[in-house]
Amino acid sequence: MLYPLSILSLVLLFLIHLTHGSSHQKHSHDSQHHLSLDTDSISFETRAHWMRKANAALTELASPCPFAAFGTVIVNHTATSEEFPHGKLICYSVNQNQREGNPTLHGEISGINNCSKILTSASGPYTLTPKEALIAFHSLTLYTNAEPCPMCASAIRWSGFKECIFGTSISTLISKGWSQIDLSAEEVFEEAGALPGATKLMGGVLSNETDPWFSWQFDSEISCPKGCARSGKEGEGVCEPVGEEGKSKL
Repeated sequence: MLYPLSILSLVLLFLIHLTHGSSHQKHSHDSQHHLSLDTDSISFETRAHWMRKANAALTELASPCPFAAFGTVIVNHTATSEEFPHGKLICYSVNQNQREGNPTLHGEISGINNCSKILTSASGPYTLTPKEALIAFHSLTLYTNAEPCPMCASAIRWSGFKECIFGTSISTLISKGWSQIDLSAEEVFEEAGALPGATKLMGGVLSNETDPWFSWQFDSEISCPKGCARSGKEGEGVCEPVGEEGKSKL
């Protein structure tokens, strides 16, 4: 038998649970990190330009239909000029874990590694010291065609990027059959409040063009990307390149 005090305690615990859960909803639009197209100082044309470059990196560095189709470009928007109206490309990469045998080399981390090499190369265009390179990341924007996983989101915040712009969301990846840690980049950013600076985050940019890159891997009914066809007698295998169609350069 439950006494009145016990019943009251259970009710209070239930209410506390509800309140706690509501304060941790994903993708809160009140976040200090949230950046929307309505408040963005950079044009959608420019955002779309670089998201398409992230997609194009897949074809250039991997194939027209890589299974892990995660591409990243890192851009300096402060270097806008007549020659570079959308800002200047610093570096880019794609998911490299299968090629390198390194499970941490998602597109974002591979891109950060490439940038570090380019920024500090003695024969490169920047010749920065390691300390100067670390500071330089604070002025850069990372574009990735899919939302950074918790590992990559943490690396982005530790790098101190000015902005992180992504296309396809983690929730969309999960709905398409991808195994993911179900924790949004925004949640990771919120928990990184003790780190210096603040990385602005905007998602869903050109998702109508990024989503198809992640749609065919676990659904044989979905058509392959341009320049690819399904292997196997019944056409139910993975998508593989056919000829050179679909090749592009950044």
